[in-house]
Amino acid sequence: MENKPDFSNTAYLLPRINKEGKRFGLIAVGIAFAFTILSSALQSAILCSLALPLWLLAYGVFLFFRDPERYPPTDDPKAILSPADGRICLIQEVPLPEELKPEDVPLDDWNRETFTRVSVFMSVFNVHVNRMPTAGTIERKAYVPGKYLNASLDKASKDNERCAYLIKAKDGAKYGVVQIAGLVARRIVPFVEEGAELGQAERFGLIRFGSRLDVYLPNGVKPEVRLGQIMVAGETVLGHLN
Repeated sequence: MENKPDFSNTAYLLPRINKEGKRFGLIAVGIAFAFTILSSALQSAILCSLALPLWLLAYGVFLFFRDPERYPPTDDPKAILSPADGRICLIQEVPLPEELKPEDVPLDDWNRETFTRVSVFMSVFNVHVNRMPTAGTIERKAYVPGKYLNASLDKASKDNERCAYLIKAKDGAKYGVVQIAGLVARRIVPFVEEGAELGQAERFGLIRFGSRLDVYLPNGVKPEVRLGQIMVAGETVLGHLN
């Protein structure tokens, strides 16, 4: 990560764009450019007046995929950080997702143990790059196809398209993180595979156009956030490892 934050106007107006979004941005620019050339060739005032909104839309597509640097706390090694920007929409006691269950573990035994699930809802205006809550290893990864319900609903955790991760922190604690597609989102893009070792706040994926991230805190960890609180991925503390 960068050592010094960039406070220049350029950093806000022209932020770093994740490579996953460059293709979409260039397509939007191409459409705006073609429309501008066509309106000029036809000398149509109406078409010319529509060109500006298309250029603004192209700029908005680039902004959706912005990927700014984040600065996790360096003096708090036990901190569990938010994996996503957005707002806390749910805090519940639930079992880990069934898709993360090992084959040799009975379902009843798996569902007997509960974890505190903290859900972060992301609107289309939030940064959608997701970051690791702690340094650790991806022990299991499971993709589940599904619906595209409103991601703020409780049932979205079981009905919607999602990608679940079982993570083992450096101290041995295990917890879950789930990317959930939402009403507008249509694609979960993971950056990592099983066995990957990642540092705290390192990027592990993104979701396109509005969605939700669930964090199943390790056993005994109490959430230090509240409903409606604004989260910053890789910076806001959700709780602390015991």
